[in-house]
Amino acid sequence: MSEKYQVSVSPHVRDKITTQKLMLLVIIALLPACIFGVFNFGLHALLILVITVAAAVATEFVYQKLMRKKVTIGDFSAALTGLLLAMNMPPQIEWWIPVIGAVFAIIVIKQLYGGLGQNFMNPALGARCFLLIAFSGQMTNYACGNGFINTVTTVANTTDALSGATPLAYLKLGEHFDLSSLFVGNVGGVIGETSAICLLAGGIFLVAMKVIEIRIPAVYLGSFAVLCLITAAIRGYDNPFVFMLEELCAGGIMLGAWFMATDYVTSPVTPKAQYIYALLLGLLTWVFRMIGKSSEGVSYAIIFMNCVVPLIENYTKPLAFGIKKEKKVRGKEEAQS
Repeated sequence: MSEKYQVSVSPHVRDKITTQKLMLLVIIALLPACIFGVFNFGLHALLILVITVAAAVATEFVYQKLMRKKVTIGDFSAALTGLLLAMNMPPQIEWWIPVIGAVFAIIVIKQLYGGLGQNFMNPALGARCFLLIAFSGQMTNYACGNGFINTVTTVANTTDALSGATPLAYLKLGEHFDLSSLFVGNVGGVIGETSAICLLAGGIFLVAMKVIEIRIPAVYLGSFAVLCLITAAIRGYDNPFVFMLEELCAGGIMLGAWFMATDYVTSPVTPKAQYIYALLLGLLTWVFRMIGKSSEGVSYAIIFMNCVVPLIENYTKPLAFGIKKEKKVRGKEEAQS
């Protein structure tokens, strides 16, 4: 043989794609939902998006400078965290609240655990849950401002201006919501979750660009949909199939399934673990929405499952090459003796 045997340290499998490129692709996939959020809720929503992203990037820069660490804001991970957090903010929230959330996400959840790749939960969702506890009144006030779209919805054949309640609040009561409004996004809610079609397009873009695998969002949404359909049928709701579609398009499940549950750091690696993880996500979200008092539950479901991921991976890790064969050989030898 003319070629020499090469020995090198891990990793042995390499890819040309970088963290910076991955983060940029996710940000691009989120832009349609962000643009629609600004179009729907007005310029204050744009202000929240810009300020939160800037706060996240500035926090990471200052922290790493003070700690004399390598500055990594160029990988766009802090910008993505800020963008996701901003998309989970009510459209009329005071600007300083998401700034506090951005500082919490970057320092407490990300940097104190070692930076990118070391955090045990999604920083944006962790910060959102922190803000829900600290500023519950402001974080649950979904009153719409004077956006460019006249946000009106049809509930129980009555057209009313949407003030504080989200579509999930009506669905919680078993009432139907205008499905076309939910799909397009002409409804109230947080800035980046209202348009199901924009989020779905962004998710498909990520799958097409091979940034994420379709396993987690497909199993997550599928398991949740089946449980909603069964629940609607048992409770005797009119048209359970339509109710299921309304639940899929309402709230943050599309944003969570495509962009947060698939986070590389806080989701499982192996396919088997991903199926279990996604299935439990669907079950937990159903429990929070259908059985619990809250009409939403995506954030809490994903954070809880982030903490369970190490346990799932421990019980689903593949055996090393040759282990099964050794067991079989050993078993035959014991049987012969």
